[in-house]
Amino acid sequence: MYQVVLVRYGEIALKGQNRYWFERTLLNNIRRHLKDLGPRRIGTVSGRVIVSLDGDWEEVKERLAPVCGIVSFSPARVVAKDMSAICRAALEEMSSLAFDGPATFKVEARRADKTFPFTSPELAREVGAFVLRHLPDLKVDLHRPRYRLSVELRREGTYVYTRVVPGQGGLPVGVSGRGVLMLSGGIDSPVAGFFAARRGVELVPLHFHSFPFTSERSKEKAVELCRVLARYAGPLRLHVAHFTDIQKAIVQLCPEELRVTIMRRMMLRVATRLAEAEGAIAIFTGESLGQVASQTMESLAVIGAVTDRPVLRPLIGFDKAEIVEKARELGTYEISIRPYEDCCTLFVPPHPATKPRREKVEAAESRLDVKGLVEGCLGRMEIIEIEPRFSGFREGFRAGGGEDACRQRTSKEGVEEIE
Repeated sequence: MYQVVLVRYGEIALKGQNRYWFERTLLNNIRRHLKDLGPRRIGTVSGRVIVSLDGDWEEVKERLAPVCGIVSFSPARVVAKDMSAICRAALEEMSSLAFDGPATFKVEARRADKTFPFTSPELAREVGAFVLRHLPDLKVDLHRPRYRLSVELRREGTYVYTRVVPGQGGLPVGVSGRGVLMLSGGIDSPVAGFFAARRGVELVPLHFHSFPFTSERSKEKAVELCRVLARYAGPLRLHVAHFTDIQKAIVQLCPEELRVTIMRRMMLRVATRLAEAEGAIAIFTGESLGQVASQTMESLAVIGAVTDRPVLRPLIGFDKAEIVEKARELGTYEISIRPYEDCCTLFVPPHPATKPRREKVEAAESRLDVKGLVEGCLGRMEIIEIEPRFSGFREGFRAGGGEDACRQRTSKEGVEEIE
């Protein structure tokens, strides 16, 4: 039976003097994902996070898989640094695998504790020979084995495992600051939000709603998308901006071919003000270069001119098919294709400008009360608290928490216990 999960992280190990803070942020995020499963020990040991198990491997696996910053993880048996105990654990682990007939395997040994009297190759040979004597259907294949039996011998004990579950990679949510995510009900923006979260960004989602031109079901779709996104990004505060007055003014007063450009500029102005209020450094969008009229380089330049915040576009080089594939993988695609229009698809002219000129757009906007419309939109902002889709998950989640606060909770052994 497995006693712990070995969690691996990638580029965190390269962070030099900041490594400690990155590790602590990842620990905090893991702890919050697992909190409602009961008390357990979670700590770091020599480049690994160790999570104790209480016969709940399947539940823990589901919670760890979406945590950004984790490269992979394995359920492991823990035994003393004794060759007989290691061999017995290796045999139990291999016997637990469901293989019919002949199969191949390889032992990969890693001896971090150099006081152990066997070298890594000697350890691998001893364990492999013991397994072969008891499981004659197995054969050794050092190049393309079906199973890899890993033995990690460390200062505190020996870990034996065969299963490796891939994680999301990237950085822990909270280490890269906050960013406003412009979230439509479409396919692209949730995927962009995932990629931002995977680089450590704490998301502030912003959705534009134009009731009665768009229905309540359109808003509910944005909420559902956030619930899925929250599995990766942590609990979210969805901001719903009521955009009806702005869209009506644009339709009444601005040239038809510039509606899309001006609408996007107004959205970006609202997003900028929200970023200022929420302490967000940048604004994230799901734009992909050349996909629609507002996503040509000329349009992006004119639209982006209204904000002093960096506008980051994680999908700018993606093809649509690649975005759809990722949306399916994340679980947002089936929600995005529900037939409820959002305000981005309203009042779109048959021939929108693909190469708008800034001076012409600004002349058209001079007919609008830009400041008043933005203020009105901000004044009616609705906030919806979103929790991840984990049963029983009720505690608040705030990634990061600051380096100093983390240090105060650190034990000398680098292991802490959740109460």
